[in-house]
Amino acid sequence: MHMADALLSPAVGGTMWAATAATIGYCSRKVRLAADDSRVPLMGVLGAFVFTAQMINFTIPATGSSGHLGGGLLLAVLLGPHAAFLAIASVLAIQALFFADGGLLALGANIFNLGFFPCFVAYPFLYKPLAGPNPTSGRMVFAAVAAGVAGLQLGALGVVAETVASGISALPFKNFILLMLPIHLAIGLVEGLVTAAVVNFVRQADPGLLRAEAGGSPRGLGLRRVVVGLLASALVAGGALSWFASTRPDGLEWSIAGVTGHEELPATEEGGIKTALAGIQERLAFLPDYTFRDAAATPSESNGAWPAVDPGTSTAGFIGGLLTLLLAGLVGLLLRKIRHNNRL
Repeated sequence: MHMADALLSPAVGGTMWAATAATIGYCSRKVRLAADDSRVPLMGVLGAFVFTAQMINFTIPATGSSGHLGGGLLLAVLLGPHAAFLAIASVLAIQALFFADGGLLALGANIFNLGFFPCFVAYPFLYKPLAGPNPTSGRMVFAAVAAGVAGLQLGALGVVAETVASGISALPFKNFILLMLPIHLAIGLVEGLVTAAVVNFVRQADPGLLRAEAGGSPRGLGLRRVVVGLLASALVAGGALSWFASTRPDGLEWSIAGVTGHEELPATEEGGIKTALAGIQERLAFLPDYTFRDAAATPSESNGAWPAVDPGTSTAGFIGGLLTLLLAGLVGLLLRKIRHNNRL
């Protein structure tokens, strides 16, 4: 659901940037004022995990489309909504800046769609009440699936609304939404199941991480098990499992193709802010499309092979995961340091 700049007008893109910036400021303040430091180490680790997990597109049977983990709900369950929003913002910023995944004008909209709805709507209003304080495995799966579907449906609706508000006449509201919502319903089901599986692993390793709001606290050994397990999963996902990603268009590209016949809309603006931002992104993105520049610029016949055993993809997984770990982790550490300094 990573929007390209071609889907947004500068006015709508700027508005979504403002909304996202305000939400980041609000979340930063909430995390800075929080008394619990236990989740700070997890911000970077979970950010790296979500980054690499998003590289693995899974095929949606009988559709010709694919999807990938959004990660916002998972982050909200394990970090709380405020730290989760900062972590997903870190993931999407790294993707846009260094891997050309999603446009820079559209970055504010992408963070809002993939972060705000799961963190501040699906998690508090669906997952928490449905799961309860001490959920059984079955209840947790049900809550995660319901919240995962709702979060992605709202995000998909946001994409459609932002595109229509931008005046993209090639994507009329009715036709676009009739494709976007059903395909993201299927993706949301997988999102919920993956979220439940990871949360169940964390619960078994360190139940205190899921009971912080009820007075629980993480244990040192359990927290280390969680960190090591997530880091190992991130390395495997980015380094090898990404080779097995589906080559089919993702849900957004599939929906655009269903309306226009093409997976992407051509850029219509010449010399404006979109062109300037595209130039910046081209200079910064040293691994565009998660591979080496030469491979991205000159596709070969082997690029259609599956699995796509590509050292460029593995390199992108390792470097992207590391950059996300550093960015999200540094955000958490900086906010913790500011809080501690204010107490002195």
